[in-house]
Formats: sequence, structure tokens, C-alpha cells
Amino acid sequence: MPNPPDPVAPEGPGGAPGPGHARDDEPVHAPAAPYGRLVRIAYLVLLPALGAHRAVIASHTLAQRALAGRRGGTAGYGQSRVRLVRYCLAAPRRPWTTAGLPLVLGLRMAPRMGGADELAAARALSLLPPEARAVLALTAVDALPTPEAAEVLTRAGVPDPLAAVRATSGPAALADAGRILRAAEFDPGQVRLHPTDLLRRRALTRTAAAVLAVCLLGAAALWGSGDGPAGPAAGPPGRTAPRAPDAAALRTAPFDRWERTARVDFTAWPARGGRRGDLGLLQRALDAWAGTADAPRPSTAADTGAQPPAGPPSLLFADRLDGVDVVLLHDGTRLARYTESGGGEDPPELHLARTDRADVTTAAAVALTRGARGTRYLLAPWIARTGARDLREPQAATRPIDTRAGVTEPVPAPAADGPCDTWPVLVLRSSTRIAERHGFLLTDLGGLTPVHLTHTPPPGAGVPAGRPREAVSPSALASWARSACTLRGLRDQGVRAVNDWVFARQDLPEGAGQAAWVCTRADTWQGRGEVAVRFQPPGSGPGTPGRVVARARDTAACTHVGRHVAAGTRWRSPGGNWFVLAAGSRATVRLDLGGGLDTSVAATTAAVAAAADTPVAVTARLADGTRTGPPR
Repeated sequence: MPNPPDPVAPEGPGGAPGPGHARDDEPVHAPAAPYGRLVRIAYLVLLPALGAHRAVIASHTLAQRALAGRRGGTAGYGQSRVRLVRYCLAAPRRPWTTAGLPLVLGLRMAPRMGGADELAAARALSLLPPEARAVLALTAVDALPTPEAAEVLTRAGVPDPLAAVRATSGPAALADAGRILRAAEFDPGQVRLHPTDLLRRRALTRTAAAVLAVCLLGAAALWGSGDGPAGPAAGPPGRTAPRAPDAAALRTAPFDRWERTARVDFTAWPARGGRRGDLGLLQRALDAWAGTADAPRPSTAADTGAQPPAGPPSLLFADRLDGVDVVLLHDGTRLARYTESGGGEDPPELHLARTDRADVTTAAAVALTRGARGTRYLLAPWIARTGARDLREPQAATRPIDTRAGVTEPVPAPAADGPCDTWPVLVLRSSTRIAERHGFLLTDLGGLTPVHLTHTPPPGAGVPAGRPREAVSPSALASWARSACTLRGLRDQGVRAVNDWVFARQDLPEGAGQAAWVCTRADTWQGRGEVAVRFQPPGSGPGTPGRVVARARDTAACTHVGRHVAAGTRWRSPGGNWFVLAAGSRATVRLDLGGGLDTSVAATTAAVAAAADTPVAVTARLADGTRTGPPR
């Protein structure tokens, strides 16, 4: 359904409007009308209430009505825009107003699928009132300043446009709405077509034909007997059963997409496995995700929604492994793994997990099956080399892992309980086609996707400050050898990545050696972080992570956003003397020790003799006068 040409506002890539906004007195004679902008505004306002297909149809219907106006074929663009906003805001209360031309039967229409940003924006839009969506649409599509957008709402009859403006500032996913809402995902002038459920349509056709035949026979009998037709019996409305997407409509990516895209995540995975053409198996997986009758109840990872996919998801894998049929699907923000035993001994299972911020590392592997021998993973198509090592043994060599058609042999998993003698991890290296010599570590913490392990080295020694690095260097492996067993407490918590940051090293009094101060941060798929700061005295080997001196949840500490941290603890020297020790991160210029000590030290570390029961209170001061302390 092509857009008519727009001579006033140039369009960007994908039909997105240009940065200039339309004048209110802009003429809208039908052949040269800015039709594309009007239908996009309508689509953004209508989308959550009507669904993609109905919103596409209704946006064209209302845009055509707004352009026609009350005076025939000419009106200013501003007047048409006001009418359009009025029609869209009234549509939920007057659904008949969206009926009209164009009329499409037998096909479903939706704009092209977008990325994670667009999907997050669509979900954020669904939580806003329609007046707020109208403000976002006007500011994004026509680049109207917020006061002018509020004026359009006033002219459209909105009683409190300022409340709508305030509502747009809440969702973080819409912080860049001016760019995101101009994407192809929100353009009803460029749509993808796919048929409705052909099998369901055929069944409905047969049912309708049978019902029509029965009605005709009944009418004929009544006509012949001379009796009038009885009134229709009113029954309670039935509940609409969930409808799963058609297995034949599953989307698949080309095998080489990962080589031709800047978005290297699950959207670039091709479909693999010997059962990917088994429509019966695929349909059962889709039915389970849609929650149809007799479908298994899904289990969900932390902070993962269980709602059905909005449209046909992507097929990533379907095959039989170790006596179990496995189907792996992806809807743009979540993975769904469906499993069923061929003999029917065990009931089918469906597990869902978030993946909306996946990248080249966190989209590198998915757990397909788990058993006594270990976990089988499906690897991303960009993985060039696969190995395994024990994180508790930093000096040990990496052993190769056999992989066939992207599926690994069973890889030992860390023990969930009992002694923490070993901690197996995957060692992966990506193809040089997307990254040069990029090796990284993943560990199994019970979820669909293994957790990415990184390391931030200590300051000094010529190492510049920066973001976490891959945990493959000797210093990173030595640090993780001590912290490995702390990962056990993060099982099944929806963790995406864990970073071990050695933010300070300290020479201890009385020549007792050098200690390390480490902040271990676990980031979840939802975005929340949990940190633990540990003091690691010298002389401790692998498996001894040190003493926890500070903890915090839902914090930005120990990231590039919260990169300043300080902590303190009491410590007893080998000679039996007690000290209060403190350390701050790289930018610290002074440490203030309270708790009765009332001492300041112009350095990143401090050691002050104190009684055994002296309270520990540490504040770090930066060069600009900013104060910071332990994570909270």
C-alpha cells in the first residue's frame, strides 16, 4: 500500500518523515497530500487498542476521512491533523468509526518487524493513554515542539493536554521516541502481508456452509408448515479460545544474515535442526506458547512475561536430542524452548526467558537439554571455536568441545550444591568476520542462556580505565578462580552477565603483603544490578573469594555509570594488631574515616590503627569535591 508523494516534508530511510514539521496552513490537495504522515500518526495512536492489522486498516480509513474533512477535498494540513487526532481518540468509544475502506479479506497486514528498541517502545506505548500516544506521535512524526503538540490536542477537544504531555516523560523505552517512532515498525504505509490461518479458515468455511444449509432447510420447513420462525434463543457469550500462530507462518532468517547485519543477536540466527519442517511438532510448540487448551503451563525466568507472542515468532531450532524433541523459538524479546518426549512418558514443557538486550556474547549459546552428562548447547552461527575449562584452575588448558551442526556434546555444568571443587565454563571464540580474536567465557546458571563472565583489571600497571573486558587474560582467570563459587548464589535469577572488578590494591601494614578490593556485579536481563564488595587478603588461593564488606541491590554501582566506589573493613595483622582498612576506586583523592577515628588520608587506600571493635565508616572524596562511599 504505497504512500502518495509528499512534496513538503522529505522522508528519511524507510519512509520515515524528515526532521522538519508540517505547517498548519500546508495545502492537502489529495494527490500531493502528506498522507503518509497522517496514517503514521493514526497508527501510533490506535496500535495498542486495535492490534497491528486493524490499526493499519483504521489508520488509512481515518486519515482519508480527515483529509476529506467537511468541505470536500481541500483543507489545511493542520486542520486535517486536528480532525485525525479527534477521530483517533474517539475510536475506542466509537469502533464503528474505523470501519470503511480499504477493506481486506483473507490477509493480515502489519508493518515490518523492528529491533529490540522498537519492540520495547511498542510495549511502552501500550501502557500510555491514547492522548499521550498522540503527543508522542505529533512530536515524532511532524517534529512538533511539545507546546504545539499540546495545542493540537486542545483543538481536538482534549480537556487536559498537559497531563498527556507529562505522561510521555515516564517510559525509559521512549526516551529516544523521535528516532524510534519514525522506524519502519510504525509505518502503516509499508506493510507485510501474510494469510490468515488457512486451516482454520477452511474449517470455518465448512462450518459456515453447514450452518447455512441447516438454516435453509429449517426455513424451508417453516415455510412449508406455515409456522413463523421462533425468536432466537439468547445464550451467554462464549469465551474466545486462545489462537496460536500458524506453524507455516514461522519466520526464519537467511543462513548468512549474521554476516550482513550490525545487529548480531538472536534475530540473526537461522533455523537449524532436522525437525524444522515438522509442522505438527512446531504447531504444538506454538499452541503451548499461546496457552491453548491442554497446553503445558509455561515456566518463566525471572522478570519474563508469559504472554503469547504478538505475531509469528522466528524458528531457531527443531530436532530430537537424547530422546527429547526440542523446539526453540524467538519473538524478538524472548526465547521459548518447547520439549516433549517422543514416547509420551513425560508431559511437554515450555520455558520462556528474556533476551531483549542480547549481543554477540549473550546471544552466543542456548541450553537445549540438561542431563547427567551435562548440558547440550546450540551455538550461534558466528561461533568459530568452542572449548571448556575449569574456572577454579586458572593455569589449566582449555579443552576442545565437539560440535555438530551447531549443537555441542554434553558439557559438564557447575554443581548446584555440595562441594564447589570445580566450576566448568564455556570458552567461545567468534568468527573474524564480525570480531577480531574475540574470545569470551560463559557459565551455566540454570537459565536458557548461559551467563557472560567479564573482568575489569585493577588500576595502574599501564592499564587504562575502561569498561569490563573479556575474562580470558591470565589476571582475569586468576581473579575469577577466587570468585567462581560466589556464582552459585545467582542461579535461576535471570542474570545476563557478571563482572569481577578489582577496583583497588592495597599494601598492608607490617609487610603483610598486598590485598585486593573487588566489586562483583551481576546484571539481570531486566536491567537491575546486584553488587557485592569483597576484601581479599593476600595468601588466599582459588575458591577463597574473601570477606563481603558491602552489598547492594537495584544499584548502578560498579558500572560505567556508577564507577566511583569506596569500602572499608577491620583487619588483624599477623602480629595481632587491629587496623581499619579502606580503599577507593581510581578517581579517589582522599579517604575520610569516621567511626570515632576522624582521620583523612590523601590516597586511594588507607590503614589506620584502631581498636578491635572500632566502627567502620568510609567516605571517598573525588577531585571535584564529590563524595562517595560503599554501594547502596
